[in-house]
Amino acid sequence: MKKHKAGFVNIVGKPNAGKSTLMNALTGEKLSIITSKAQTTRHRILGMMSGEDYQIVYSDTPGIIEPKYELHKAMMKFVESAFEDADLILFVQDVKDKRFDEELFKKLERLNIPILFIINKIDLVEQSDVLELINYWKQQIKAIDVVPVSALHQFNTETIFDTILERMPEHPPYFDKEALTDKTERFLAAEIIREKIFVNYDKEVPYATEVAVNSFKESEDIIRVSAEIYVEKKSQKGIIIGKEGKALKKVGIEARKDMEAFFKKKIFLETHVRVEENWRKKERKLNKFGYK
Repeated sequence: MKKHKAGFVNIVGKPNAGKSTLMNALTGEKLSIITSKAQTTRHRILGMMSGEDYQIVYSDTPGIIEPKYELHKAMMKFVESAFEDADLILFVQDVKDKRFDEELFKKLERLNIPILFIINKIDLVEQSDVLELINYWKQQIKAIDVVPVSALHQFNTETIFDTILERMPEHPPYFDKEALTDKTERFLAAEIIREKIFVNYDKEVPYATEVAVNSFKESEDIIRVSAEIYVEKKSQKGIIIGKEGKALKKVGIEARKDMEAFFKKKIFLETHVRVEENWRKKERKLNKFGYK
């Protein structure tokens, strides 16, 4: 009988390196929201990939930043937790970012966890540049390998999977084999709405916004979702709603379509916008939104 492998593969890196895109590519499911803006991911999200004799538990994390708000501190706690239980770390680096964070990598080395270094977005540069970057990063860091990929186009992700599976310890599955994520349907619905806010609004508004799904009622042919969009200022509420409610309506239509694709069922979505002053700076407010 074939021995079963299982382990935790935690994906870390700087903001906008493509961590969420990579996890979605590796799991084959859109579990993490993706936008071109930095700091889109705020929570630690698990995504499971299971086979007959293995279970890989991927973990998407917020980009590593210097905290400015209580929200940032909570986000960095999720990153710290990912360092604690990893069997393997995937460190994702944007192909155009050659900054070497010596302090961070010294910390990773002290953890004594194998690191697979991923150069992402290689579709944006020439092949000769990729070869130079592989050599550069091999000299800079201690990693089991340096792998160039395009997570967006799923180029070379199979190489990552093969390396991961080889490194997983023998262990029974940690979760039910049918499970895709540790997050609730309410959380996933809220994240879909938040993604559409990041896509449709500029400047500070997306970062000052949080979404809470208050009701998720599923019947045989429809799911009824009621969500509240929280902002920090009255002026931001006006921007979210837009003239004659058109901006909010656009967010709702786009979110509903994505929810129907994900949940494979017709969605009725209603949204309300509320002001929760300075929620990013207040621990009590953050706890209310699940940043614990």
